[in-house]
Order: sequence, then structure tokens, then C-alpha cells
Amino acid sequence: MIERSGDRLALKGVMTFPEALRWREQGLSAIDRDGLTLDLAGVEEADSTALSLLLEWQRAAKARGWTIVFANLPPNMRSLAEVYGVLELIALAGPAASS
Repeated sequence: MIERSGDRLALKGVMTFPEALRWREQGLSAIDRDGLTLDLAGVEEADSTALSLLLEWQRAAKARGWTIVFANLPPNMRSLAEVYGVLELIALAGPAASS
């Protein structure tokens, strides 16, 4: 589920393969302007599918000339991104970007 509060989109729930299509469509619909922050603090479970979604949403925003960032990347997603060598491709918000 994605909840909007101004320029912040709070993602809540499970981001795994069985839910991927729903997440993909919701994310692409919600990313409707420049400067959005997608807050992942409410993500309860995630697999490599979640990383693919973040990268796809980022590409879709960039194709429109927009920038989006991700906040509160859960530790398991960060670990997966490091293992797959894609962490540096994910635009992280704030101090979490350097940790």
C-alpha cells in the first residue's frame, strides 16, 4: 500500500515477488511529479523484487525529467543491494545515503 502525505509516499506491507505487479502499478501511478521521497520504513518484508521495483520507479521518474529518492531503506534491502552491487544506483535520501 502507498500512502501520500505531500511529497512523501509511505510504502507499507510486503514487497516480494507475489505482490510485484500490484506494487509496480501503484508505484508508477503514485510517482506523478518531481521531488518525491518514497519512505520504505513500513516495508515489512522484501526480496530482490523490491530492488527491481525501486530501480524501475527511478528510471520512470528520470524518463520524465524528475528525481525521486528513497528513505529508510530496510536493512535486508540494503544487504541485498550490496550483494547485487546496485546500492550505488539507488538514490537514497538524507544520512542513510552515506551509511
